[in-house]
Amino acid sequence: MTRSPTTLYNSLSRQLETFTPIDPTNVGIYSCGPTVYNYAHIGNLRAYVFTDTLSRVLTWKGYPLTHIINITDVGHLTSDADVGDDKMEAAAKASGQDIWAIARHYTEAFKRNLDDLNIRPPSKFPLATDHIDGMIAFGKAIADKHCYQLPDGLYFDTSTVPDYGRLARSQDDAGESRIDPVEGKRHPQDFAIWRTSAPGENRQMEWDSPWGRGAPGWHLECSVMSKQYLGDTFDIHTGGIDHREIHHPNEIAQNQAHCECGDTGATLWMHNNFLVERSGKMSKSGGAFTTLQTLVDRGFHPLAYRLMCLQAHYRSELEFSWENLAAAQTRLKRLAMTVETLAARGLGGPSGSALAYRERLDAAVSDDLATPRALPILDELLADKRVAPADRLDALVDFDAVLGLDLGTIRREDLRIRPVTATIDEATIAARLSDRRDARAAKDFGTSDAIRDELAAAGVEVMDGDSLGWDWKITL
Repeated sequence: MTRSPTTLYNSLSRQLETFTPIDPTNVGIYSCGPTVYNYAHIGNLRAYVFTDTLSRVLTWKGYPLTHIINITDVGHLTSDADVGDDKMEAAAKASGQDIWAIARHYTEAFKRNLDDLNIRPPSKFPLATDHIDGMIAFGKAIADKHCYQLPDGLYFDTSTVPDYGRLARSQDDAGESRIDPVEGKRHPQDFAIWRTSAPGENRQMEWDSPWGRGAPGWHLECSVMSKQYLGDTFDIHTGGIDHREIHHPNEIAQNQAHCECGDTGATLWMHNNFLVERSGKMSKSGGAFTTLQTLVDRGFHPLAYRLMCLQAHYRSELEFSWENLAAAQTRLKRLAMTVETLAARGLGGPSGSALAYRERLDAAVSDDLATPRALPILDELLADKRVAPADRLDALVDFDAVLGLDLGTIRREDLRIRPVTATIDEATIAARLSDRRDARAAKDFGTSDAIRDELAAAGVEVMDGDSLGWDWKITL
């Protein structure tokens, strides 16, 4: 099957563009990674479902990838501005723990989240703290022409590069609430390349530099690591839409200063939209936030959240609610049940081709990763009795390669809703359902109803309408 040309939305041009790789034998993707001072919330993780979908689509289309996701373990302040504490240092002070241990703990937690969401690991997870020498060298290379020094560090003069803020479509961020004034800055948009430790400041992470002992600014690491692992110009840079306003324009400015050209670093800049709750976009600033483990503790499978993300286009806001998540889990369970049924039917049946479904999948995801269009096509494929079960399952491999829902191995039993606080175990539920099934077969409906009431009192809801045998969920 010939794959369709792929069009992707470029935030820099604000339009769809046909993807033409710099080197078809090695497509370079850089994705802004987490700041590992706390657990990732599910809004953070939406960004990695998006970039995993991007990498899966390109891989499915035959492109070899070098994909980098950095780990920010230093330099990211408590706001996107140039005031406040480093998030890592603030977490260490608040907890009284070693900052390096904190970074290791939350880095591993992030990687577990990716694994639970069936997000494929990138080619490399480089750490910011492993690239301090490179950041200092980068800063020295641009300092004379593009930077100036203040008592608290080295600042980038945004007036020295062309079209600063073009990615954000703003030439003046003076009114932007996320940029706070710093005394001595030439322009409100100027940002720190290096932050010098204040006299008497007790930091766990600091290094010597030409501008004093201190730590790098947050934006510097991405320019340095993308250049080191992907080259001066690479194919795609991804991140959340909030990065489009400050972090990525600053990264572009650094890249332009370093190459002394108008090159932004990446050919395509791609951004996923926010995950929102009715109260607003999800963030950690309020102190309480929803993690993937929160969903698991409520009895939801991580892949239900992945499916929930795929049901919305990555550039659209996605509303999170427990009702929406439950609906996604139900949809995933139906898919798993259908696959189980097909697998049980064997290899016989009609010989209709599934090629048309593969072509429709390709057309959908080639149109800026339109996964909401691809999912109904999957439903149609699995339900199409004109195509032999074996052929449908064979085509499912392509859909799973792109969507990453693990439909070849996930079982409906894995998708029962069982909160971690439930006290009744699955063996007891199975035994009582067997007793109830026997009672109903004997037309002893009094006993059947009594068992149902007993299970309901334990929080177990029995779904008698399950066509593949009684199923259940726990609703506490």
